[in-house]
Amino acid sequence: MLAPVTLRSFMPDDLLLMERLWQLYRHDLSEFRDTVPDDLGLFTPGRLPTYLQDPDSSGYIICQDTRPVGFVFVSNLKIQPLRIAEFFVVRAVRRSGVGRLAAQQLFAKHSGRWEIPVQEENPGAARFWRRLAAEVCPTGYREERRAVPGKPHIPPDTWLLLTEPTRTVITSPV
Repeated sequence: MLAPVTLRSFMPDDLLLMERLWQLYRHDLSEFRDTVPDDLGLFTPGRLPTYLQDPDSSGYIICQDTRPVGFVFVSNLKIQPLRIAEFFVVRAVRRSGVGRLAAQQLFAKHSGRWEIPVQEENPGAARFWRRLAAEVCPTGYREERRAVPGKPHIPPDTWLLLTEPTRTVITSPV
């Protein structure tokens, strides 16, 4: 049985934890985005500093029991649609239901319309988000392709547009 999954709001004391999880996240993305670490063996922080300081964003640590197993950043808190800016679950717990439960809790915390950018070159993530969108939006969702701003060398993202996901709060599988 899957241990309980919770979302914990990011706090200033979580900065080191977040930076470490971010390195794992960027490592995973390097497979699809041809990025390599710098001379010190670190991946760039990318948009992480922006998310941590932006009043229109919110960050959560995904925990299984009390252990951190991922994170999610939401943007557009003040204007809809809400947007999943970044979503990461460590490899050891992928395909166990942790990501699904975390996403459902996120939708329950923030009601409204959602946009979820998906990179088709990451087929596991694309399948995950499409399955979840179909599950939480029984009336359906739409997809559209959008270029990645300022990055013409990267394939366009697919954006999943969800009208009003169901707001069921779940912490472990039924």
